[in-house]
Amino acid sequence: MHIVEITAGHVWTIVAAAMVFFMTPGLALFYGGMTRAKGVLNMMMMSFISIAFVSVVWVLWGYSMSGGDPLLGGLTGSPVPSFALADIMGSEDLLGAAYGGTFAIITVALISGAIADRARFGAWAVFVPVWATLVYAPLAYMVWGGGLLTEDGAVGSAIGEAIDFAGGLVVHINAGVAALILILIVGARQGFGKDPSQRPHNLPLVMLGAAILWFGWFGFNAGAAGTAEQAGLIWINTLVAPSAAMLGWLLTERIRDKHATSLGAASGAVAGLVAITPACANVSPVWAVVIGFVAGICSALAVGLKYRMRMDDSLDVIGVHLVSGVVGTVALGFVALPSEGTAGLFYGGGSGLLLTQVVAVLVSVLYCAVLTFVIAFVIDRTIGFRIPERDEIDGIDITQHAESGYALAGDATGSFSPGRHVPGRDAASFEPGRSEPVHS
Repeated sequence: MHIVEITAGHVWTIVAAAMVFFMTPGLALFYGGMTRAKGVLNMMMMSFISIAFVSVVWVLWGYSMSGGDPLLGGLTGSPVPSFALADIMGSEDLLGAAYGGTFAIITVALISGAIADRARFGAWAVFVPVWATLVYAPLAYMVWGGGLLTEDGAVGSAIGEAIDFAGGLVVHINAGVAALILILIVGARQGFGKDPSQRPHNLPLVMLGAAILWFGWFGFNAGAAGTAEQAGLIWINTLVAPSAAMLGWLLTERIRDKHATSLGAASGAVAGLVAITPACANVSPVWAVVIGFVAGICSALAVGLKYRMRMDDSLDVIGVHLVSGVVGTVALGFVALPSEGTAGLFYGGGSGLLLTQVVAVLVSVLYCAVLTFVIAFVIDRTIGFRIPERDEIDGIDITQHAESGYALAGDATGSFSPGRHVPGRDAASFEPGRSEPVHS
């Protein structure tokens, strides 16, 4: 076996992969704090079960599908060549496989926030490995693995290769579209837009989760940097874009609602991180500020629309990840630096890159929407995606997991016995005093 001495680059890949992995527990905290008290454990478990299933899928066939021999005209790679990572054992390619696996994990976990409080845990557990196999891995191949949207792919060779450095298409637009489809299949929560209890129960938990996400995002974006100069640009952009987005979101709240909220600050930062993800290595810091600020405003406005549209995106996956993902991906068509590859429209590159980015968005949306609908529809028609109305009212933590997140004064959560449901005797009875929906 050929031994390769470990280098600083190898160490950075290990550290970056660990940072990205840590983002999924951070997401569990971020999402968990945004739910009601009686749904925090279920929300966190949806992230943790994503870690378990996607890790196994990635090692067995997901990694191979994201970069193997082309199948179906470049829609996906073959699951055979690197099955169980057999062909890269003993090579440094294992580091790349590890890093890529953490992206697959968090992409699937992101979707869960759209259907908080009302999805059967068993149905979600089936959805996760199937979606990772049929949607995530193929789209990763299309964008990064030599498939449809790359330079040699059918679409890329015709209109140019799409730029997606760290996952605007593969991660955020993909997750946002899947969230939209699941909402249409599963439906809205009982009392959506009317029940004042449907608001975050623990905002410090949300802020902590957002901080962990932001920390991990430096590894998410800069983990694949090829040079010190590129890594520096990515790091600065990953700092300044979410900062500008936070300001944009809070300004929107201040004008619209007359107050700036901690939830808005956390959500704005995440929106900016989403927007800069595809563009982090290809735009200047000044344009990163602009992209972040625009994304913060657009996502804040999009989140406010969900009540008017009767679209119960519980934790704002569509408003934050789909909207800001599109903003950042399309913005490259205007402001991509010529020194980093194909120039954007504002740098004399013409409209070619803009067309490429728009088409890449449309292809990603269409592929994800169709496949996600088929997967979710089959699951819903067989085992059922939605918990019963009574279980939803009593609390998904108790009814799906026989546990409660909090033992609060006046509650008898400790007396609950698996198999014996006691309505009203769980953490659901605690509801803080705020009486209006989070985003109106």
